[in-house]
Amino acid sequence: MSTEKPTVLFVCVHNAGRSQMAAGYLRELGGDRVEVRSAGSEPKDQINPVAVEAMSEEGIDITGNTPKILTVDAVKESDVVITMGCGDACPIFPGKRYEDWELEDPAGQGIEAVRPIRDEIRRRVEELISELLPANATV
Repeated sequence: MSTEKPTVLFVCVHNAGRSQMAAGYLRELGGDRVEVRSAGSEPKDQINPVAVEAMSEEGIDITGNTPKILTVDAVKESDVVITMGCGDACPIFPGKRYEDWELEDPAGQGIEAVRPIRDEIRRRVEELISELLPANATV
């Protein structure tokens, strides 16, 4: 296995909810073994406050993050690109691993609706870690 850290890019339309929660989980659960990025095809000016609240319930602080625009370079520099409802906005490069996670958009929803989305993101991130870091799957 390569000694380099795998780089994972999470992409959703606004980079304000799903991709930020996924990046928060991967940073927390993957530690320094994974390089984590997130971006959006049409980023908002701030992270969804309900996503921030949902993650704080898990002990993960994403308040310091800011939505970023998706760039071709971000995709080129990533080993794994995980999209969450951004459709064809994400550029495709040969040799990259792409996954599309169909998840409900938490925008405009209350905490009760966002918790199950958050929990599904955690489940998928844990599965991703076990695939990317099989020797060190647990933290």
